[in-house]
Amino acid sequence: MAGLVRRLLYRGFCVPAGPPSTRQLREVEEAAPVFQYAGKAAKRKDRVFVWGFSYSGALGIPSFVKPDAGWKKPRRIQPTPYRLETEDKISSAACGYGFTLLASNTRDITKLWGMGLNKDSQLGFQRSRRDQTKGYEYVLEPSPIPLPLEKPQQTRVLQVSCGRAHSLVLTDSEGVFTMGNNSYGQCGRKVVEDEIYSGSHLIHQLKEFDSRVVQVVCGQDHSLFRTKKGSVYACGWGADGQTGLGHYNITSVPTKLHGDIAGVNIIQVSSYGDCCLAVSDEGDVFGWGNSEYLQLASVTETTQVNVPRHLPFKIGKVKEAACGGTGNAVLTEEGNVFVWGYGILGKGPNLIETAEPEMIPPSLFGWSDFSPDTRVAHVRCGLSQFAALTNRGELFVWGKNLRGCLGTGRMEDQYFPWRVTVPGEVVDVACGVDHMVPARKQKEKSRSSKRGDKEKRGRRQSQTSPKEADRHFAGFCLHLKFTEKGLQAQGHPWFPQSKHCK
Repeated sequence: MAGLVRRLLYRGFCVPAGPPSTRQLREVEEAAPVFQYAGKAAKRKDRVFVWGFSYSGALGIPSFVKPDAGWKKPRRIQPTPYRLETEDKISSAACGYGFTLLASNTRDITKLWGMGLNKDSQLGFQRSRRDQTKGYEYVLEPSPIPLPLEKPQQTRVLQVSCGRAHSLVLTDSEGVFTMGNNSYGQCGRKVVEDEIYSGSHLIHQLKEFDSRVVQVVCGQDHSLFRTKKGSVYACGWGADGQTGLGHYNITSVPTKLHGDIAGVNIIQVSSYGDCCLAVSDEGDVFGWGNSEYLQLASVTETTQVNVPRHLPFKIGKVKEAACGGTGNAVLTEEGNVFVWGYGILGKGPNLIETAEPEMIPPSLFGWSDFSPDTRVAHVRCGLSQFAALTNRGELFVWGKNLRGCLGTGRMEDQYFPWRVTVPGEVVDVACGVDHMVPARKQKEKSRSSKRGDKEKRGRRQSQTSPKEADRHFAGFCLHLKFTEKGLQAQGHPWFPQSKHCK
C-alpha cells in the first residue's frame, strides 16, 4: 500500500493542490450556481438582457470588444442572454442594423441612450473624449443622446425605432425626432446632396400630422408614422412601393397613405425590410411594398405594390403583425400565430415558402392539456428571425440564427419555435439583424446564496437545460403535423430518433 501511494505521489495524482490563483477563483465564482427565492408578493424589477453579435457595440458590453482584463479574450458572439448594466428603468428598446436604442419613460433629463454603430449619427453626436470637435463612430456602451426638447423635465419618450442607418424617437408632447442617414428622405426632411452624416449634430423634429403620433416604425430606409386617428404616414425610399404613396420615388416629407386603408382605423403597423403590414381595429390585414418573396402574393403577381391593399386571409380576427425581410407573421385574437413568405417560417425545413398563412401549432409555444390557458400575446421580428411572447412571460424564437442572434446557446438556425431561458417574465423584445434585446421583469430576491448578488452585477448567463430541451422536443414530435408526407405524431422527419418519438 505504501508503495502504491509513493508511485501515485511520484506521478502527481495525489500531490496536494497549491493555493488557487486569482484567475482560478474568479472562474470558479463565475461558474457557481445562483439560487433565488421570491414570494408571490415580491416586487418586480425591470431588467434588460442582450445577445448576438457584439463587435458592432450594439450589445453595450465594452469588455466583449475590449477585454477589461489581460486573461480575457474578446467575445465576438454572445449566444445566450447576458445582463446589460443599466441603472435606469428601460421602457422601450429598438435594434437597428448594428446599433441599439434604449429609452426610459421618465421625466429625467436623460431619457434616451444609444450603443453600436454610429457612422451616420443614428445615435446622435457622441462627442469624442480626445477631440471635442469629433464624434465617435462606434459606441461600446449605453451613452446618453440629448434631445432638443423644449420641456426636458416634462416630456417623456414613449417609443423608439431603428432602421438601417436612421432612428425615430416618439415623445408624448413634442412630436417625433429623427436622426441619422437621410439619403432617401427617411428622416422626414429635405435631402441634401453630398450631406456628411458622420459627426452630425442634426436632430430633426416632426409635427405635421393630422393628430398626435402614437407609433413610429423604421423600415430599412423608410419610415412609418401611425396617428391617434388611425391614419398612416410614410416617407423615405420608395423603389419597392414601401412608402405606399402610389409611386416608386423617394419622399422627404411624411405623407398620408390612402388606398385600401383610407378611412380605416389602423391600430398597428410593422416593417423592418421593404415590405409593410398594417392591422385595423376590425382585425383586417393590409400590405404594401416588396413582394419578391410572396409577402403580398395573395393580391398581386408582381414584385411590388405601391398602395395599401387588403389581404383577404381567412384566419380570423388579427390582433398583431410582424413584417420581416422576407417573411411575415400575424397573431389572431385566439392567440394563434400564422406565417407566410419565404425563409425559415417556423414549421420545419419543409416549409420554405408559402403565399397563404399557415398556422404554427400552439403546442410549440407551450400550450398543452396541462397548460390550456397558455397562448401567444405578442409577435415580433427582425430581418430574418421571429419572436413570440406568451401570456406567461416566456420568449420563443425561430429563424436564421445569424451570429447567434436567437439567444439559444447554439449557432444553428432554428426551424421551429424554441424557448429562450431568460430569468423572469419577458414583457417585450426588440429584434435586429444579428442581435436582440428583450425587456423583462423579475421578482426581487428575498434571500439568496453566497452569490445572490451576482444577478445584480449581471455576469450570469442563461442556457436551455437538457430537461427543457427534451420537453420542447417532445412537444414538437407529438403535435406538429407534416401534411406533405402525411405524418402525424410520428417524430421528427429530419432529426435523429428521440426517446419521445417512438
